[in-house]
Amino acid sequence: MPDMYLLDTNVLSEYRKGGNANRGVRQFFDGADPASLFLPVQVLGEIRAGIAKLYRNGAPGEMEKARIYEKWIDEHLLKNYSARIIEFDMDSAQLWGMLLSGEKKDPHTIDKQIAAMAMTRDMTVVTRDKGEAFSKIPQVKTLNPFKDPPPGADGQ
Repeated sequence: MPDMYLLDTNVLSEYRKGGNANRGVRQFFDGADPASLFLPVQVLGEIRAGIAKLYRNGAPGEMEKARIYEKWIDEHLLKNYSARIIEFDMDSAQLWGMLLSGEKKDPHTIDKQIAAMAMTRDMTVVTRDKGEAFSKIPQVKTLNPFKDPPPGADGQ
């Protein structure tokens, strides 16, 4: 069975830059089978939260950015990934609770939900993990295309 990838917000946001995106990120997407790429539902929530913040700020430039991001969600993410959006289910919730280890104010709650979703489905999280949440869970498989570009790529 081919590798299945769960895309983190930071990787999608980078890829959205098109030709200006990090070379490793571009090469990851160019070389991946689109059917192997999945979005955790939390990523859509994180992007929507960013859009809401831009609207709340109210500055003309921020409003335009918000509209551009909304168009990107509607015309790209939802159109291309609608059948490959992974929801947070009971198995993931059970594992997530164990990953939290009783910590009440864990700053990486959403990342731990994504990690649990990947672990229960034997998927690899594609993220720009900087030693934060994902790397602290040794059981979760990760790929950082910023740091570990696909074979033959020299990164940026």
